[in-house]
Amino acid sequence: MFALGSAQALVFFALGVLAFIVQLVALVDGARRRTDAYVAAGKMTKQRWMIILGVAVAIGFISFNGAFLSPLNFLNLAAFVAAAVYLVDVRPALNQVQGGGRGGSAGPYGPW
Repeated sequence: MFALGSAQALVFFALGVLAFIVQLVALVDGARRRTDAYVAAGKMTKQRWMIILGVAVAIGFISFNGAFLSPLNFLNLAAFVAAAVYLVDVRPALNQVQGGGRGGSAGPYGPW
């Protein structure tokens, strides 16, 4: 594993935990969405996103296993980028399609 006594080990561990949390949040959010919303938003299918995000979570989970699969490993960085793309691009589009997005007339000066 690694020695928690060094500052580098703590930083790498924190980066790994944060990356894993982002990956897990993206997977859970993607799983909760309707299947037809992905196509309506003009994105890849839900099945493809679930495969991508599931693999990302698996890579994030095994990245805690020693120096070879550190949080800065190429695979873990790619997995983090996949989850970030989902959260920054796909999730807002799904929110718009499903009516859960911000904007519109839901502000304090709405249709009242």
